[in-house]
Amino acid sequence: MKPVDGTVLVVGSGTQEYREYLLRSAALRADLWLLDAAAPTWQSPHLSGSTEAEPSDANSLIRAARSVAASRKVRGVLCYDEALILPAAQVAEALDLPGPSVTAVRNCRDKHRTRALLRDAGLPQPRYALVADLAEAAAAAEWIGYPVVLKPRGLGASRGVSLVRSAADLTGLFADARAAHYPGVPTYRAGILVEEYLDGPEISVDGAVHDGRYTPMFLARKEIGLSPYFEETGHMVSAGDPLLADQALRWVLAETHRALGFADGITHTELRLTARGFVVIEVNGRLGGDLIPYLGSLATGVDPGLVAVDVAMRTPPDLTQDRARTTGIRFLYPPEHCRVEDVTVPEADAAKGLLRSVALAGPGDELRLPPLDYLQRYAYVLCEAGTPAACAARLDAATAEVRLERRPLDLALGERAAT
Repeated sequence: MKPVDGTVLVVGSGTQEYREYLLRSAALRADLWLLDAAAPTWQSPHLSGSTEAEPSDANSLIRAARSVAASRKVRGVLCYDEALILPAAQVAEALDLPGPSVTAVRNCRDKHRTRALLRDAGLPQPRYALVADLAEAAAAAEWIGYPVVLKPRGLGASRGVSLVRSAADLTGLFADARAAHYPGVPTYRAGILVEEYLDGPEISVDGAVHDGRYTPMFLARKEIGLSPYFEETGHMVSAGDPLLADQALRWVLAETHRALGFADGITHTELRLTARGFVVIEVNGRLGGDLIPYLGSLATGVDPGLVAVDVAMRTPPDLTQDRARTTGIRFLYPPEHCRVEDVTVPEADAAKGLLRSVALAGPGDELRLPPLDYLQRYAYVLCEAGTPAACAARLDAATAEVRLERRPLDLALGERAAT
């Protein structure tokens, strides 16, 4: 399966819990060479080698990549970290390797550029305005009509995104959006989008683009919590989801990628299914997070690590499904800011469809909810079943077995005990 003369550069590796499955699969297809800030640890079994380089610094990455290319045949670049997809594209462009162009990645990373290009192409999206301050946000919200969504222009993972139901809520939530940050992503003077709120189910689609042709791989149904923020609390992927065969959805996805100039690579597109049809929320120029591609592989048999490497080398990917299951993940958040005393999770049990149950926090960890921090989860459970309803029931049962012992954090007055 592994080509004898193919090395793929991996820019950043993410965390073991959320990304090792990708490296493990990718290593079956090509020799992997990691470019990252530190020497590999858990990544080592999946690598042919590594070079220490600052992954957010394109010049540092390009020097490291050229050094590797001097002694090996480098065929592509793989990156699945939102903060690093732009420097990864700059490496590919500097070494004349396949992959999304720098312009295409910027068109995804900068949500205002995304909106402008989709507007010009006449594609379905929320009404929006780019604003620099509270006064402009207030004017935009009045023009669009409440409720509206505030969204930082350059962030990801729903950081700083909130639902503003009325003018009375705007000041505080605008400050939250302005304060949200993520290492390695750009900031802008006019850095907030005010968008029309669209009701309806939210979905995401991970897809492969090869020589300009877009093909969806997995469709995930999303669960949202912690209102007025948009924390992602769960996802479910079904191999036979009827939306995957919907021609209107396929048209929107293909035309969206054409409008963004995204001709080669992997993307994660978020949409809402509204009364007026499918509406594009955003496009990310990398595989989805939250183990969504892993859910997809369990549900369908399509391996996202293999697909990502194939596309990185401009090789036609194999998207043949050989499974037909439903898989889901549920993330658990504390009810308040807290210091963790203990987290207990049930044992995996294939007979019950519980494939994984993982504690993400341990004794002494502090978990702070939005707007103080985001993605502050203490555990997750991952289940599979034959149908979405059965999978949801198994997720509910597994979630009920997770236990969190905590000490609430009163950020003004100190801590008090609770369980």
